[in-house]
Amino acid sequence: MLKSKMKLVIVLVGTFMCLIVGAVNAKTIGEFTQKMEHKSGFFDFYYDGENDKVYLRVDKLDQPFLFQSSLPQGIGSNDIGLDRGQLGETRLVKFQRFGNKVMLNQLNTAYRASSGNPAEQASIDEAFADSVIAGLPVVAADKNIVLVDYTAFLFSDIHQISDRLTATKQGSYSPDAGRSGVYLKRSKAFVDNTELESLVTFAGNGPGEFVEQVTPAPKSITVHLHHSLIRLPDDQYQPRKFVPYSGYWAAGYQDYSAPLDQSMTKQFIPRHRLTKKTPNAKVSEAVEPIVYYLDPGIPEPVLGALLDGASWWDQAFIDIGYKNAFQVKILPQGADPMDVRYNVIQWVHRATRGWSYGSSVVDPRTGEILKGHVTLGSLRVRQDYLIALGLTSPFKNDSNGQSTNTDTQKNMALARIRQLSAHEVGHTLGIAHNFATSEYGRESVMDYPHPRITLKDGQISLQGAYATGMGAWDDYVIAYGYQNYPNQQEEAKGLHALVTKARASGMGYQSDPDARPLHAANPSGSLWDEGSDAVAELKRISEIRKVALNQFGINSIPYGSTLSSLEERLVPIYLLHRYQLDAAAKLLGGVEYEYESKGDYAQPKGAQVVSADAQKGALSALLDTMQVEYLRVPEHIIDLIPPKAYGESRNRESFNGRTGLTFDPVSAGESAANYTLSLLLQPQRLNRLAQQYSMNKDLPSVNSVIGALLSRSLKQDSETQLSQRINYVVLDGLVNVLSNPELAPEVEGAIELQLRDLTKWLDSLKKRGQNRVLAEQLKQFWQTGQWPSHFVAKQLPPGSPI
Repeated sequence: MLKSKMKLVIVLVGTFMCLIVGAVNAKTIGEFTQKMEHKSGFFDFYYDGENDKVYLRVDKLDQPFLFQSSLPQGIGSNDIGLDRGQLGETRLVKFQRFGNKVMLNQLNTAYRASSGNPAEQASIDEAFADSVIAGLPVVAADKNIVLVDYTAFLFSDIHQISDRLTATKQGSYSPDAGRSGVYLKRSKAFVDNTELESLVTFAGNGPGEFVEQVTPAPKSITVHLHHSLIRLPDDQYQPRKFVPYSGYWAAGYQDYSAPLDQSMTKQFIPRHRLTKKTPNAKVSEAVEPIVYYLDPGIPEPVLGALLDGASWWDQAFIDIGYKNAFQVKILPQGADPMDVRYNVIQWVHRATRGWSYGSSVVDPRTGEILKGHVTLGSLRVRQDYLIALGLTSPFKNDSNGQSTNTDTQKNMALARIRQLSAHEVGHTLGIAHNFATSEYGRESVMDYPHPRITLKDGQISLQGAYATGMGAWDDYVIAYGYQNYPNQQEEAKGLHALVTKARASGMGYQSDPDARPLHAANPSGSLWDEGSDAVAELKRISEIRKVALNQFGINSIPYGSTLSSLEERLVPIYLLHRYQLDAAAKLLGGVEYEYESKGDYAQPKGAQVVSADAQKGALSALLDTMQVEYLRVPEHIIDLIPPKAYGESRNRESFNGRTGLTFDPVSAGESAANYTLSLLLQPQRLNRLAQQYSMNKDLPSVNSVIGALLSRSLKQDSETQLSQRINYVVLDGLVNVLSNPELAPEVEGAIELQLRDLTKWLDSLKKRGQNRVLAEQLKQFWQTGQWPSHFVAKQLPPGSPI
């Protein structure tokens, strides 16, 4: 008993001594930060230069704010997709203290209760999980204000770079704190936002080809990471309702307090806050205009072109009664492009050409856009220039080194970059793609435009290749998103009138989910297409392609260029028809529809099957592009292109060939034929054909489509090397589609019957050669269920983006 009491005394004394020592060592924030550099703002922070640590003064515990991560300095590979200036997720967060640490808790905004009943709100908070994204040690305190060590979180992988590298098969990487540091130059504090930045090194193993391409020491990838801590906007912003035809992206949440007779899904559009200084005036300046700042590192004449294109949006705001509401300026010297106070258009370099895009910092509670950030790939303008040169082959008089005037070609490239600037800014205004507008007059910068190339007196003309300024659809979406109304009742009435008028004018609208997939059904939405009649445009662009190929050659490159560089210039000319193929293919098994709601029309339109004549015309046009006469590379081009000159090498912009170092025109035809075939044999398209034919026997059936394909390929009497290669493409495609799990069983049966009949037909031919080989392969396939051919069609070089 005595020993037990003595042990208890010792424990109590030890505990007491620890408390005394803790009390002695405890410091106020002022004492702890005495020798540190101090930045005062929304959240004050302190920098300890001796130990390279940053401490955050948290004086707003349990108060929500916005946290935005971003990537100021990226990796430089389009394939990896970690670009300079890339925005991460915008999170609604709050700091919560738990003893000796403070949690940064990301709040769940997807599920809410709009009711004013606190108990009902609490029930939602307790039903769905939040996500703690950081645990920060408390190092000092002044009553309810704490100082936390933010360093480890600033060096952490908040941008999920490791995951991205793994997903793109570039190796296994993780942050190395020993090779990371606080980047004080871009760490600042302002009244409504605190900006913190770090240099972070990711150490890893097994670097992939893209990392090898862009990193000097591939096992060590050093980037910059940026954190923005942002004060919540005031409650004066009014969310605007999303409707499918609005032309905007949708933001929203599930409202569990919604009445039973109302939908739980609440949706609103993302948009900037914009109000008139004089609300009732017909024309007024904005209380706070929307200002975009251009990256000063953009060279001329591209800088001027981007400024012009982005500025087109001002006209749309003028049309709804604003003056100088949308402005474009050069980013001031010393301004940080990642600072949430600046809408920025950045010029981003990569090792290869790639996508441009527009992202935004959006308040997840309301949809209010706080910052727009445009990323423009710098190699896009060069690609357009090369396409223009390939189309026109202008270097006829430079044999003695005399320079050729290529202003026409440069102007086409600059016209495209103007449109691209407007397009990506449009995304940061909240606007979605509309891929249907090219079919009724190029009425939106939010489409993907193909250059409108024409023939004049038998010569290719680039005049008017790209449209200039806003289209009717752009004016409509700006009116929907940014027109002012005196109250909510007038807003509802005004928005309904806008939608009704736009529909009545015939403006179609199809966005990404209905336009991008190769199996997409609606012929009213395609990427990089042109014209209201997809088949007629395919035939027209094919004629232009023929003229361009006939004149392509030594005059397609300037004096001093290697002949081997002709191959990469040939690629976009030889494949000039590739995007119009996509548009024409959508007619086959096609279904016309709108984003329609009940009440939009007196009689609902619903979904209408494309007519039999249009479908059959599309099939014929598609099969035309798989014929030898279409795919044959002119001999004068073949004779001109040698293997790569010393110092050059084949790259992703080259054709994929089978002949080693030499240019392979047969494999070029193979890859083009295979692309057309991939559109024809999309399982979903074949399934639609079967379904439509079961209801209307005038429409093409799966049997008629496969029959036409075989008649114009394997059953043709042609034995050129290219025709034989096309036959392998067709047969391989048909056999492989049989094993696609998306193919309906009755469609699989129809294709199998066609192939069994083909086996008999090939076997019956007296001629030997390829026919006999194909017949034997098919017989073996029927016997074993395994396709014996090792043939895999070569893929096209990258097309998008142009």
